[in-house]
Amino acid sequence: MYGYGDATRSWFQPQAVWSLQMLDRVGIGPSDSLIDVGGGSSPLTAALLARGHSDITVLDVSLIGMRTAQERLGDAADGVQWLVGDVRTWRPPRRYLVWHDRALFHFMITDQDRDAYLKALESATVPGRSISIFGTFASDGPRQCSGLPVARYSAAELGVAIGDGWQPIDDGRELHTTPTSVIQPFTWTALRRRS
Repeated sequence: MYGYGDATRSWFQPQAVWSLQMLDRVGIGPSDSLIDVGGGSSPLTAALLARGHSDITVLDVSLIGMRTAQERLGDAADGVQWLVGDVRTWRPPRRYLVWHDRALFHFMITDQDRDAYLKALESATVPGRSISIFGTFASDGPRQCSGLPVARYSAAELGVAIGDGWQPIDDGRELHTTPTSVIQPFTWTALRRRS
């Protein structure tokens, strides 16, 4: 069901429980446009399609990860827009009502990377309307992921990092269990873009 290596990666989750929960908590429906940034082979796309979502875009730097998801979805993959690109250099072709990011933003550890990411976020969202949902390592979470350093955030710290242009509207804490049974605390935050 999952591609080679998927189930061995620390971020692997068989179901996108917290992503769906946060979407529900902020009132996102099937007709709302959504981009999953760093979505690759995430199970979120399949769950959204099963819920009747009709305007889904996935952006990921890994073509292999996206092919894994496409193969898993079969013909249903044709109902999703798949974009290969690095969020730091990506230029959005349109705007979305929902920006979803599970476990990508915490890899933006330099000011340059964060600024480039936030520029894409601003370009891809609608002032006064869009919602962004982030799942990042919590303040007491791991200092590294897949051998790479990461930033860690509380909900308040994440709100500051995303900037004054976004109003925090909900948050939560997940204790993610990796395939090797290690517990990784995640911070989840939903924000609404100001006008």
